[in-house]
Amino acid sequence: MKFGPLPLADALGHVLAHSMQAQSGRIAKGTVLTAPHLADLAGAGHSTVTVAQLASTDVPEDAAAQRLAAALCAAPDLGLRASGAGAGRVNLIATRAGVVVIDTDVVHQINAIDPMITLATVPAFFRADTDQMIATIKIIAYGVDETALTRAEAIAAGALRINAAQYASATLIETQLGADLPTPKGREALVARLDRLGVTLTPRVVVVHAETDLSTAIQAATGEVVFILTASATSDVHDTAPAALVRAGGHVTQFGLPVDPGNLLFFGALGNKPVIGLPGCARSVALNGADWVLERLICGLALTRKDIAHMGVGGLLKEIPTRPRPRRAKPED
Repeated sequence: MKFGPLPLADALGHVLAHSMQAQSGRIAKGTVLTAPHLADLAGAGHSTVTVAQLASTDVPEDAAAQRLAAALCAAPDLGLRASGAGAGRVNLIATRAGVVVIDTDVVHQINAIDPMITLATVPAFFRADTDQMIATIKIIAYGVDETALTRAEAIAAGALRINAAQYASATLIETQLGADLPTPKGREALVARLDRLGVTLTPRVVVVHAETDLSTAIQAATGEVVFILTASATSDVHDTAPAALVRAGGHVTQFGLPVDPGNLLFFGALGNKPVIGLPGCARSVALNGADWVLERLICGLALTRKDIAHMGVGGLLKEIPTRPRPRRAKPED
């Protein structure tokens, strides 16, 4: 592609690089210039125009963006659709709610092929709603070399997908100390989290904060996923809630997260049923480590020790501008 000024007489069929005021109105950049366009520009007193001259091996920006979008959506059942093209841009939209799974190596490779080809995505494991944009393709200039585009297309299929919820129901078991029932805030916050994924909570279950009572409740839970929210924080892998899961015949996979807030979370399973011990901060709807764990487990993504360790980078959620409803301590006197 060549870029630069040309006399109007030589600009026919080339791409207008900058919007210009013609006699009858403004001509937008990116317009392929026709004879009427050139006459209109001449009528306004222009003698030259800055254009992009595409080579025979160049693919125009909109067509290139559409081709890469089609390649990214080519694998079956990805939960994605492509928007229309404009100004060299096509967006990828979620067709279902779920967690965005990204092959980051492939995204890096696509972005390294040619500076004119760019693919920007939401963060890995981002929870997406239906019809939410999760990626955008932008061809930087007015065209891109066919060879580079073909290389990007060849590796694109399946680099992005939406994992939908694999479970339809969940049970929340709350524990209480003394005679007073737990505040409903925890259940209400969990309902809000699960509703985003289309998961329904079974009727309320409250038991005494004791290992035997909690163990019995875990075994009796009818939901496909079990959540535990204790009246007293879980402080050790052998504390009441994890011990109750083991007593019920289950196992604890992980205790503790390198995410703040959300450090005091544990998860494991009873047979094939995920069990998640929520930290106290889950009583708030603000983002915390419980969101990262429950979203991935509910959407069928395994969490290994390595996955948990990698949550530490970006895991400081408290008091950062992007965190919803950030909590700020009062200044000292």
